[in-house]
Amino acid sequence: MGQHIIDAHSHLWLQQDTQVDGKRILSLKNGRSIFMDEEVQMLPPFMIDGVNSAEVFLSNMNYAQVAAAVVVQEVIDGCQNDYLADVQQRYPDRFFCMGMAWNVEQARTVSDAGLRGVAIPGHRFHEPLHSLLPVFKLMEQRDMVLSMCLGDDEAQIAEMREIIQECPRLRVAIGHFGMVTTPSFRSQVMLAREGDRVMIESGGITWLYNSEFYPYPSAVRSIRDAAEWVGMDRLMWGSDYPRTITAITYRMSYDFVSKSRELTADEKALFLGGNAERFYGLKNLPELPYIKNMSE
Repeated sequence: MGQHIIDAHSHLWLQQDTQVDGKRILSLKNGRSIFMDEEVQMLPPFMIDGVNSAEVFLSNMNYAQVAAAVVVQEVIDGCQNDYLADVQQRYPDRFFCMGMAWNVEQARTVSDAGLRGVAIPGHRFHEPLHSLLPVFKLMEQRDMVLSMCLGDDEAQIAEMREIIQECPRLRVAIGHFGMVTTPSFRSQVMLAREGDRVMIESGGITWLYNSEFYPYPSAVRSIRDAAEWVGMDRLMWGSDYPRTITAITYRMSYDFVSKSRELTADEKALFLGGNAERFYGLKNLPELPYIKNMSE
């Protein structure tokens, strides 16, 4: 079996139509959205209908030779539980889809629908994380994965540390590579030392280093730093598709790692797929051949 590439942080939606902190988020045409009352380029301009579908993502994945993707959720996209349950059913070997839930009843519904985890955008949650402890306990019982994004908030990071200790069998993936460009980076990464089922995934790292741009040498150094702190076996690649591919192609969101001379071949294999394949328990992954570009 060849080395699989697995995306540990991506998003799908049929339509954005919600409000966050009283500000509007709404899909428009030609890849644009109203985001926090401002018109932005949310998707590549060829995604003209505002739909960020599994089928378009699969086409990108096949082209970039990405075997599987973990689909998380964010409140800025609105709740996509129904759509992601359908995606999970139709493409069980390509997607690991997570629901959105804020209480035990919602988490149970998410699990019963076949979704395989819960995504919590903690950086947008204004209550103590301990208020969600019953949700985490249910997830632990059902062996669901928690995708947790944290803000640059040491108090929230301390709360997360306590939750990991209170739920030792809960699988936890800390997103956005611990907010790598902020002062909380090391504190978030060190959460992986609090339990043997805690991982750090790099979804959004190219967004956080957007001002530096490809090939993101500082991002590679940050991966190197995190590996020294907690070990490369605790780190996973994530793209934050589709928002990040308004600036770069999907393949570029990982090949700055695969082409780097700062990491060994074994380290790249773990980071780009090996760790995620083990952590998420992925099976029946396809072997995707390289298809030459016409321009080559």
